[in-house]
Amino acid sequence: MAEPLFHRGPGRIFRRLGPRAQVVLCQLPLTVVVAVIALITPSAWPSLLGSPWYGAGVALHGLLFLACFLVPWERLPHRPYLLVPVLDFLAIGLMRNGAAPLLPGLAVLAVFPVIWLSASGMLARTSLVLSFLGPFFIMAPTAIGHLPAVTASDLTTVVLFPVMMLAVSLAIRFASVNLRLQQRELAEKDRELRDLLAASREREKLLETVLDATDVGIAAVDRSGHFLVSNSRQRNFRRATGADDAIPGQGHQLIFGQDRRTLLPPDRRPISRAMAGESFADYLVWAGEGPDQRAVSTAARPLVSEDGRLTGAVVVYTDVTGWVESLAANQDLISNVSHEFKNPLNSIIGNVDLVLEEADSLPPHLAQRLLVVQRNAERLLELVADLTATTALNVHPKRTDLASLVETSLSSALASAQRSHVEIAADVPSPLWAYADPLRIGQVLDNLVSNAIKYSPDGGRISISATTDPEWVRLSVSDTGMGISDDDAAKVFNRFFRTESAQKAAIPGAGLGLSITRMIVERHGGSIMCESGEGQGSTFTVTLPAEGPPPSF
Repeated sequence: MAEPLFHRGPGRIFRRLGPRAQVVLCQLPLTVVVAVIALITPSAWPSLLGSPWYGAGVALHGLLFLACFLVPWERLPHRPYLLVPVLDFLAIGLMRNGAAPLLPGLAVLAVFPVIWLSASGMLARTSLVLSFLGPFFIMAPTAIGHLPAVTASDLTTVVLFPVMMLAVSLAIRFASVNLRLQQRELAEKDRELRDLLAASREREKLLETVLDATDVGIAAVDRSGHFLVSNSRQRNFRRATGADDAIPGQGHQLIFGQDRRTLLPPDRRPISRAMAGESFADYLVWAGEGPDQRAVSTAARPLVSEDGRLTGAVVVYTDVTGWVESLAANQDLISNVSHEFKNPLNSIIGNVDLVLEEADSLPPHLAQRLLVVQRNAERLLELVADLTATTALNVHPKRTDLASLVETSLSSALASAQRSHVEIAADVPSPLWAYADPLRIGQVLDNLVSNAIKYSPDGGRISISATTDPEWVRLSVSDTGMGISDDDAAKVFNRFFRTESAQKAAIPGAGLGLSITRMIVERHGGSIMCESGEGQGSTFTVTLPAEGPPPSF
């Protein structure tokens, strides 16, 4: 059959049945009632056994039910099965009029074909007409039989019963329309949800592809520590550490500190810190053990809901084993070379000093050459010291008064400034508390002030100022010297970098001082920046934590 019995059928099971089974189920309720009435007729109403109309009605019901099984409805066009409820009106009319006046209530059986026609989905007008005419013709023979003495009761029955069936048909029609509308809306929503689900799956696949294509491990966890999103690199990290996938941060994990031997306590592991709401960067841990142990730099940022609640965190893992090993090899090389340089340089300087003590007995030109040797040997020794400092730069910050460090630095530089005709001034409140290593920050100030003097060859003015807020302290060292270009200002903290103007002016230096300065400041959790312009002087601003290490440090 090309079309179903009901538009948007009442259920999936009914829709899955074949056309014959559907027709049988629609006819079955009426057939059961008629069969029960026929079975009890011999005992309850034996006189009806002699009524040919009653018997014909029962027989027609049986034939219609048999036809539901035998007729190949699926092969016939235009829904011919609707002929069954129409013939039901005829069968009910035969039974009712053949059983009158014993069983006048048999007319109520007309509700079954009315329901079938109203719910069939056929044209509304045809369904309503049949729902009225079928019951009318069932009731009409009674009124006709009373002609010409038709009573008001007869007329009322003939009209009222069809109207009641028409009302039932209308109610079913309205209910069916409303049901179809609801089903259509549900189907629309279901289609939209399926489209959204398909789009969500596509986005999920895209996200997984993007995450797996990155060269860092990424994991998002909720407050309970369960993974929401992770990529393949992060899963490899988990396998390397022997972590329990169910509860991150718990159980036995092979995550070691920077000494590569001490297991990190559970609350110091990256995911545990992230679950606690910490935000950090460049947190170095070692994952695994033995020859496969890897150095991993981790970072985390919390996930916060709109109402400010912590809902989870995102943790990023970067394998930096090659970088750490290269840095260690570089430090070993510099340490060894520096050590090998120091001894012969100290010997050279010591012997030159001894010879220069007897400079009066030496020809002037030889004494001058020995002074050149001494100066360059001392310069080499300073360069070796700077190289050593870059490999073993430890800081031990504590609550420190920066004002006293500024005063000490200016006192040390006063003589050099006077020789260069440079005026020095400071505008720093006292005390000026910060979280800093006094030895290292003193080194920073000495380096910045000495640079300001060195790069003011024609004299000028150097000023030191400070600003504070609850979290940070900022120290600025400004000069009115030769200055540098914007491009050079971006490179001035690179190791061994020197500007062309400094080289042309033959200003001595190895290009390590500002690199060491930046390392010291950053190991405090602070920052340093340069603002300058050619011929306009320079300003170096150091930012340090005021009370303790910053949250992201």
